[in-house]
Amino acid sequence: MKTEFLFRDDAYLTQADATILAVTTSGGLILDRSLFYPTGGGQPGDKGHLQWPDGQRLAITNTVYGEDRETIAVIPEQGSPLPPVGSKVTQELDWALRLVRMRVHTCLHLLTTVLPYPVTGGTIGDGEGRLDFDIPDAGLDKDAIEAELARRIDTHSDVTYEWITDDELLAKPDLVKTMSVKPPMGSGRVRLVRIGTLDLQPCGGTHVRNTSEIGKVLITGIEKKGKQNRRVRMALV
Repeated sequence: MKTEFLFRDDAYLTQADATILAVTTSGGLILDRSLFYPTGGGQPGDKGHLQWPDGQRLAITNTVYGEDRETIAVIPEQGSPLPPVGSKVTQELDWALRLVRMRVHTCLHLLTTVLPYPVTGGTIGDGEGRLDFDIPDAGLDKDAIEAELARRIDTHSDVTYEWITDDELLAKPDLVKTMSVKPPMGSGRVRLVRIGTLDLQPCGGTHVRNTSEIGKVLITGIEKKGKQNRRVRMALV
């Protein structure tokens, strides 16, 4: 049993048909194809609705991977009636929420080019995000980082995707910037996200098509989280 990951081919898809394949022990609905992104890589799972032919509409409060990571389960609002296994449903994505997260995620990729240090952690929020960097010395200039990030956003660089094999990635360890989150390997190939000439790194998340869609960004804080760890926070304006 596998789920087709529609969001990988088109992160701008907001509606798609699907079939309910199974119900998990925790009440999640496993879909045969999913435009909902599951929690992973610091990015929260998508929300939205399922609708089936008799007109019933079910709120989806989260999306997660199945135990084998080859399936995706959407988490329904607690206490709601569920469509039976085998039902044909229409997925409706909460697009406004997804777009905000895509803008943040793409911005964080650019932030790793402004601060080219190993990334020890990070989260993507609803309009804000942060990355933790392994930086040997302090003295980061918040205004300078913000200005350089804005300059890179204003390059209007296209965001594109390409694939390499697991072995090719292992032969190019410099592509991996994150120390705490491992690239999505195991299927034999890994997706790379390229931002013009600015950045190339493995990532399974969703992104905007062009850096211009990120918009204006503020660096809202820089925190010391250890001898060599600096947390840099950003927010969309």
